[in-house]
Amino acid sequence: MKQHSNYPVHGAGLGLRRGPLMQELLAESSSQDSADQAINFLEVAPENWMRVGGRLGRQFRQLTERYDFTTHGLSLSIGGPAPLDEAFLQELKIFLQTHDIKYYSEHLSYCSDDGHLYDLMPIPFTEDAVNHVAERIQRCQDILGQRIAVENVSYYAAPAQEMAEIDFINAVLEKADCDLLLDVNNIYVNSINHQYNAAEFLSQLPWQRIRYCHVAGHFDETEDLRVDTHGADVIDPVWTLLAQAYAEHGVMPTLLERDFNIPPLAELKSEITQIHQLQNAALSAQSAASA
Repeated sequence: MKQHSNYPVHGAGLGLRRGPLMQELLAESSSQDSADQAINFLEVAPENWMRVGGRLGRQFRQLTERYDFTTHGLSLSIGGPAPLDEAFLQELKIFLQTHDIKYYSEHLSYCSDDGHLYDLMPIPFTEDAVNHVAERIQRCQDILGQRIAVENVSYYAAPAQEMAEIDFINAVLEKADCDLLLDVNNIYVNSINHQYNAAEFLSQLPWQRIRYCHVAGHFDETEDLRVDTHGADVIDPVWTLLAQAYAEHGVMPTLLERDFNIPPLAELKSEITQIHQLQNAALSAQSAASA
């Protein structure tokens, strides 16, 4: 089993959302002597928290003081045609430092030109796009003073495609010299929608660049169309692919994403427990193989 130790967080995490979920986490945080062992880290979209003050800001600080945090951006538009928002990056840098946040990632996509499109659009899989995106990632890393990760995204069309998705991702990672946020559900969704072998795709990703992993549920629109929603439980084929990711690339920190139809925390913890179980099984297999 391949393995490196350069992970920003460890174990299993959960995407933090405002509302009942946040209140349940705050209640646990105030009633326990130590952070809940089932949840090792939390993740937020920084755009949703960077300018929040008052009571909600204090509650957020309460959680950042108790849990390790990562951030997963929504609006930087890393592949977009408009100039890179360097003022946002400067503000983001202060936010990350203020809350001692361990890591920042963004989607390998774009969401704006003259204005925001309110969706994640696919970047053309071309050499020109590789160069364009890599330059912008390098600039982000220069401003933030740290490496960032880009996430393999779900997409439903491939405009002006000149290379395979896997070749495009690997070319961007290599040219930008950045990290990868591995989204296992997106690989599964894309493998159905674009008819490729998910396990083969997974095996071709550079394990040395993976910093952590996302797992989520999706919606079956038709037999050959899956929609990445983060609004349902993780299904068995995605759990199987996550286990393959651990076997192929090592046991990496893994976050459960749930953006709507959010059940009570106890139900989310059952899925987080499943992450822990898969991680422990992979570590046991690794120990047995090296014995």
